[in-house]
Amino acid sequence: MTDPIADMLTRIRNAVIAKHTRVDMPASRIKADIARILQDEGYIQGFKLLDEPIVKGSAALKTLRLFLKYGPHGEKLITGVERISRPGRRVYLGRDDVPDVLAGLGTSILTTSRGVMTGRAAVKAGVGGEVLCNIW
Repeated sequence: MTDPIADMLTRIRNAVIAKHTRVDMPASRIKADIARILQDEGYIQGFKLLDEPIVKGSAALKTLRLFLKYGPHGEKLITGVERISRPGRRVYLGRDDVPDVLAGLGTSILTTSRGVMTGRAAVKAGVGGEVLCNIW
């Protein structure tokens, strides 16, 4: 797989469209950091790292399980997910260039020298970095 973060975002997008309560994917540290941000921002209920592999008999890949969240009447809280920086085209922004997503209603996720954080946290900390994705 050449872009595991895009795979993660696609799995989340497809699970939300199908109204699933949870979605499983191969785990990595950066995916766990993205899941932590999604939980802190209120897009998902939570996440869990499982020791069991997704495919039986495969390498010792751990599984990341996300528990999706919906509104009181079943409406989607995640309406859009967009991958910005990808392996073929990296996008880096300085601290003054981090844009608002949907005029502040969405969240951008950046990887910075201080770790993975939201765009608002990066502006507050005064750092820029690589824009991984936007979510709204």
